[in-house]
This record gives sequence, structure tokens and C-alpha cells, in this order.
Amino acid sequence: MKQHVVTAALALVFGFVGAGIWSLSGLGENRTREYLLAHPGILNDMVEALKAEQSGERLAAAGDTVFEPFPGAVLGNPQGTRTLVSFTDHACGYCRQSEPDLRRLIAEDPQLRVVMREWPIFEGSEAAARMALAAAEQGRYDAFYKALFDLGQPTPASIARAAETARLDMERARRIAGSGEVTAELARNDQLARSLGFVGTPAWVTGDQILQGAVGYDALADAVEQSDEA
Repeated sequence: MKQHVVTAALALVFGFVGAGIWSLSGLGENRTREYLLAHPGILNDMVEALKAEQSGERLAAAGDTVFEPFPGAVLGNPQGTRTLVSFTDHACGYCRQSEPDLRRLIAEDPQLRVVMREWPIFEGSEAAARMALAAAEQGRYDAFYKALFDLGQPTPASIARAAETARLDMERARRIAGSGEVTAELARNDQLARSLGFVGTPAWVTGDQILQGAVGYDALADAVEQSDEA
């Protein structure tokens, strides 16, 4: 049984043909154990290969929906040829920490389209998410998004101040924020996030890759570049 488990693990790294040859070679589980102890890095390769396989399966199940924004909820170039999806919460400190990285990516890549998926999972952040989508409906998502993060944690006062800074039509914004369309979008984002295995914000999708957490500029840039090459 143990030998079969090891063979299956090796299949993730070397392919099923290579694992089959290994199994038939008669080296036995002691030799396999010695090999793994001598090459511990292979275990990380196995884990990464498994994660990549699972990510691909989850994205395939989600389909193109994850890349389709709520109208106006886009940063960067709305017609860009490269897409990064960001699941965000305005009350999330790690989302705020990632904001400079996101701005740098946009500044350096005129073809980057960032689809913003409002996923309010922290207490008190749903009102901010609703107003952000209302701002998107008025073509003012970027202005509201930046203003609210600059003001700190979302509160009724900071949300109102960010809306004022973004120059929203407040009567229209309040109507849209409470609409069934926005409610459906938030439910869709929650369902997508859970189906993709996300456990918190920020979370990212680009091409066939999934990243979770404040991974930093380099990781995001590399992921976007790899998705462009795929």
C-alpha cells in the first residue's frame, strides 16, 4: 500500500510513465524513502504540482464567469489584453497592503485589465462593497476605491466621504447600492470565491493560475506574464 502511495506521488512530478517504470524497477519502498530523503525538494515539487492541478480544475469548473466584471468594476485598461482578477474587501488590511503593488502593475503595463470582484467577508464591509459597485455603475469605481483605501477602515462616515471624493450622484448611488443587481453580484462573487477554494482576501486569478494573500508585486507580475505566454 505504501509503495502505491509513493508511486502516485512520484507520478505528479515525473509523469505516470516514469512512475510506472520506477514501480517496476524493483527498488522497493526503502530505496524510494532513501531517494526522497536525499532529494527533499521533490516534495515541494509534488505539492506545487498538486496545487496547480487543483487550481486548473477549479478554474475550469468556474468557466469564464470569473473574468467577466460587474459593469465598470475594472482598474487599468478595460480593453486590455492581459487580465488579472482581484477578490477584495475594503476592510482587509492585506488588500490595503497590496494596493501599491496593484497600482505599480497597472502603471507599468498599459495592457493590464484588472477585474475587481467585491467580496465583503469582514464585518461592516458590505456597505463599502455595495457603494463601490454603485460607483462602478457611474464609471467612478477607481476614484471611489482609491479614496476609501486612503481613508482607512470603511465606516458610514468614510464611505460617504469617499463617495463625495469620487463625485458620485448620491441619490443614484444609494439606489444602485441597494438594488437586486448588486445583491446578485455580491452573491456571485461569494460563490466564485468559495468554488475556487479561497479562504480570505486578497485573492487573485490570472490565466490558469490562482494566488492567495498579499503575495507581492513580483509574484503578481510573474503570474500575469506567465498567463500572457500561455
